[in-house]
Amino acid sequence: MTNFLDKVVGEMSDKRRWREYKARVKALPAAYGTAADGLERYLLSRGTVTRADALMSMLEQLADQFERAAADGRPIRAVVGADPVRYADDLAAAYADREHTDPEHQRLIATIAAAEAQQEKAHA
Repeated sequence: MTNFLDKVVGEMSDKRRWREYKARVKALPAAYGTAADGLERYLLSRGTVTRADALMSMLEQLADQFERAAADGRPIRAVVGADPVRYADDLAAAYADREHTDPEHQRLIATIAAAEAQQEKAHA
């Protein structure tokens, strides 16, 4: 019963956070909102962040950055830099689901090390 209740309450909280985030982006000046929408679309399409709480924290950080930039009159490039893809990927990496990605990272590292050892053995 507790798991069910946690899931329902968590989902309601996530929906509330989503609506609040969308309202914040909608309230931005048009150019900032367009940029935030584009980054959101990119981030969601990548699927790097899979936990709802982490996803919402990431999007809230995005909204925070654009709200501050708009309030200070800073250009959009001051937020995203020269490479918006790198900005988005770095942001997503900070919130990535480590439980999902770390085993694959470790598997890749181990596979390359094994291949390297195999290659060295063949040339010895």
